[in-house]
Amino acid sequence: MTESVVHVIDDDEAMRESLAFLLDTAGLVARTYDSAPRFLEALDAAPAGVIVTDIRMPEMSGLELVRRLKSRGCAYPVIMITGHGDVPLAVEAMKAGVVDFLEKPFEEDRLLAAIRTAQSPTIAEDPERERVRAVLDSLSPREHEVLEGVVEGKLNKVIAHELGISPRTVEVYRANVMSKTGARGLSELIRMVLLIRP
Repeated sequence: MTESVVHVIDDDEAMRESLAFLLDTAGLVARTYDSAPRFLEALDAAPAGVIVTDIRMPEMSGLELVRRLKSRGCAYPVIMITGHGDVPLAVEAMKAGVVDFLEKPFEEDRLLAAIRTAQSPTIAEDPERERVRAVLDSLSPREHEVLEGVVEGKLNKVIAHELGISPRTVEVYRANVMSKTGARGLSELIRMVLLIRP
């Protein structure tokens, strides 16, 4: 699948052109679409590949696109990008089968790494699941409680109130969780948690 196309779907023309240029520079073939319906119209004739889509678009959201692809039996890996990084949306996207979730502005290398990962077959899925399980098992009970709150999309002050601790203490636990898991961001942390859940 190394020659696969990267299908870029975004209603923002400047973003589409910027991503197409980045992918071209990285030696990847890009096809761009200004909306999810336009991509779906072209799907039957579209070459296999990775989909990079914005989550918030006027005609059809990236999340709705993922659901439509599933209903059509299309298993192309999807990477979602958003300028509105809200956690419940990230969780919903991951549960819907999105392989990665990047918040704008993201580093170009981060997107390219996500695309390369999506292009490669997932041979090492079980060892990765075991590694993640071991890391999450190493968290303290309080760190687990804070992690659950984070994954549910709760604000630090809400988590603090529910656990009877200060928001600053929640920040400390949250920083510990990020450090112990090695997660580079919220979406990666969420992905780790969802990886080991049935």
